[in-house]
Amino acid sequence: MKHETLAAVDLGSNSFHLQIGRVVDEQIYLLDSLREPVRLAAGLTRERRLDRATQLRALDALGRFGERLRRFPKGAVRAVGTNALRVARNADAFLEEAESVLGFPVEVVFGREEARLIYLGVAHTLPLQAERRLVVDVGGGSTEFIIGTGLDPQLTESVPIGCVSYSMKFFADGRLEKACFKRAELAAGNEIERLQKAYRRAGWSHAVASSGTARAVAAILAACGWADHGITAEGLDRLRSHMVKAREVERLRLPALREDRSAILPGGVAILSAVFESLGIDAVDVSDAALRQGVLYDLLGRVRHSDARQATVSHFQRRYHADIAQAERVWNLARQIYLDLRSQPAEADMAMLGWAAALHEIGISIAHAGYHKHSAYILAQADMPGFSQKEQARLALIVLGHRGRLSKAELESLPANSADRALVFALRLASLFYRSRADAPLPPLTCRATDFGFEVAIAQAWLEEHPLTHSALEQEAEEWDALGGLLEMRAVADERRRAAG
Repeated sequence: MKHETLAAVDLGSNSFHLQIGRVVDEQIYLLDSLREPVRLAAGLTRERRLDRATQLRALDALGRFGERLRRFPKGAVRAVGTNALRVARNADAFLEEAESVLGFPVEVVFGREEARLIYLGVAHTLPLQAERRLVVDVGGGSTEFIIGTGLDPQLTESVPIGCVSYSMKFFADGRLEKACFKRAELAAGNEIERLQKAYRRAGWSHAVASSGTARAVAAILAACGWADHGITAEGLDRLRSHMVKAREVERLRLPALREDRSAILPGGVAILSAVFESLGIDAVDVSDAALRQGVLYDLLGRVRHSDARQATVSHFQRRYHADIAQAERVWNLARQIYLDLRSQPAEADMAMLGWAAALHEIGISIAHAGYHKHSAYILAQADMPGFSQKEQARLALIVLGHRGRLSKAELESLPANSADRALVFALRLASLFYRSRADAPLPPLTCRATDFGFEVAIAQAWLEEHPLTHSALEQEAEEWDALGGLLEMRAVADERRRAAG
């Protein structure tokens, strides 16, 4: 479905943003934006739990966003959470409330996926060029580093250093001492060191900084006459010296510095200084684009059938030498089975089943024994551009369940009538029937969801001619029975004979 208007919600570690854009000829023209300085990362306790006061502040902000999005269709909105929600131990409970208030699901993305989306947003605002560019985004809880060409990111990394977390850790009570900056810069430099060699080796011709921190610093440098444009190493040095002379955040007097930005400026300046030092940067341009623009363009790709997730699935099939023909066989039958179970399946569920069928055997590249466990592990742990944490976990669960014992803790927790249990069933049955890995004709097969499990109707004559599959189906029924469900096998031919007699 084509949507003329799209919306992105960025649940950042510092600020929440809502951006709405109009689609014209594969480009997005911004119509409206909202910003709420929630400071999510500041609400993380020592036990890495979001405190209730911060949660309530975040929910109030999302409630205002939800009002603006009230008439948007589901497929036209994408909400993304970043570092603070990646690390918070109670993120799941908060996200349930957040989704209810916002009215749309929230995807928490891995760091490298966040980096990809940031690059996508920045690259769409810059002229296309053949040379490599470096993009650095200093967020509230993490900093992303990307090297890419045109619209294609080639190196993506996320480092857990952010302006909110560093300001709280190294500039306690708003003190602006030289030693505080030194400790913060050394800590940031140690984190950046792990990517330093690879990024310097790759090289770039143009460096760009994005995010609120970069824009704030650039505005201050320009207003003070410390840089002609963007951010320079010399300008950063002068800003840091000015901050040290002020001694305290409350005594800072800088033109173009917003009041809500002053408390987190020290951490941001320290991180930028470490980035310049570690990567040998003299100057960067500053982009107005960021994660939310990348989310909009990624969403545009999804609604226009150019989904990054499908590209990732195809890449994984090649990377792990998947048997494409077998994956197609299993997908076609699994799709038929799932349509029998759910007459009006959700588009997201059908997409998940297709990806699971495509990737269910990638673990064979590691070892055939227990390959479904290897497949699930890869899908749960690998960087998969386009996929959120929740999507990867769901995909891994379905693939884990397609073979072997059903009495696994992860599968036992699935509700009896859930879509995921039905997806597992469809993939299990399809892979069972195509165990021979050949295009052999299948019997007429119909499946039905019942109050207690599933029912399969199959020709008795075919079962008699295929005793191995018949035995496997009987074992499958025992597995579902052990899980607390019921798989009933119904022999269609026998019933017709009885009716004729």
